[in-house]
This record gives sequence, C-alpha cells and structure tokens, in this order.
Amino acid sequence: MIDEHDIDDEFAIQDDLEETQEYLKTHERLKPDLNGEITLLEKGYVELRLTTTKEMVADDVGLVHGGFIFSAADYAAMAAVNEKNVVLVGSDCQFLSPVKFHDEVNIIARVRHQEGKKRNVHVEAFVLDIKVFEGEFKTVVTDRHVLKLKLLEDEDSKLGGESELL
Repeated sequence: MIDEHDIDDEFAIQDDLEETQEYLKTHERLKPDLNGEITLLEKGYVELRLTTTKEMVADDVGLVHGGFIFSAADYAAMAAVNEKNVVLVGSDCQFLSPVKFHDEVNIIARVRHQEGKKRNVHVEAFVLDIKVFEGEFKTVVTDRHVLKLKLLEDEDSKLGGESELL
C-alpha cells in the first residue's frame, strides 16, 4: 500500500531537483548535428559533443573546416553563460590540431569572469586526449534581443522607416 507521505516526499524531491536543474535559455534552435549536443549543463559550465560529418569536410583527405569547431565552441560559450540575450562580442582562439571526418570533439566551456553584463568564457576542445582548440570568448548579456535593441530602432528612424528582415 502506498502511503500519502511517500507521494508527498517524492514530489518534494522532484521539486528540489527542478530548482537546481539548469535548462538551456539561449540558442535553443541550433542544430546539434552542426553545432554539437550539450551533454552537461550547469551554472557557468557546459560540456558539449560534436561528431563531425561529411558536410563539414573541406577537402578530399577528410579535414574538417575550422569554422565548425569555432561554431561549436561559440555555442558552448553561449550555453555556459545561459542567458536569453547573450551575444558574442569578441574572441581570441587558437586551432591547435586538425580535426577530421568522424572525429568526436568534446568541448568544455567555463565562465571565468563576470562583470555587470560582461562574461568571459574559456573554451577548450579535445579529440580523445588531444587538445584541438582553445579560446577566450567575450560575451555581453543584453536587456533585449540584439536585433531589437534601441540602437537599431534609432538608426531605422534616421533612415525614415523600419528596415525589413528577410
């Protein structure tokens, strides 16, 4: 027989878990097959896995274009900040070793510094035990979506109307 208190305890435990569980609040529409799949999301920390595909290959030997590694690292940085309106404003990155077709790239992103709306995120990427990428990503959390900021609205009014988005 199920005791009423057991059910209440189960819901209390679930509520506690939900309060500590992190949910992705940004970049929700990115495709995992191109940008990587988040395997661990904690406050200020992300682990992401990118499995390289034939669409990423740059030549006949199987070299993966570095832009896909950068994109996955950028995504990891945004997810580590995990604010709805986070945008990248700069980066300093090094591609340390080539990545090839069928490699599994494991990316770790950590928020290292926070000052007001600014966040600096350190990102490292590995294939097996080989570090293939390292970078510092500078981000800003805006009050509104970057495409809806007042600066853009002011510029539109100077041009005599609203610009159309394609």
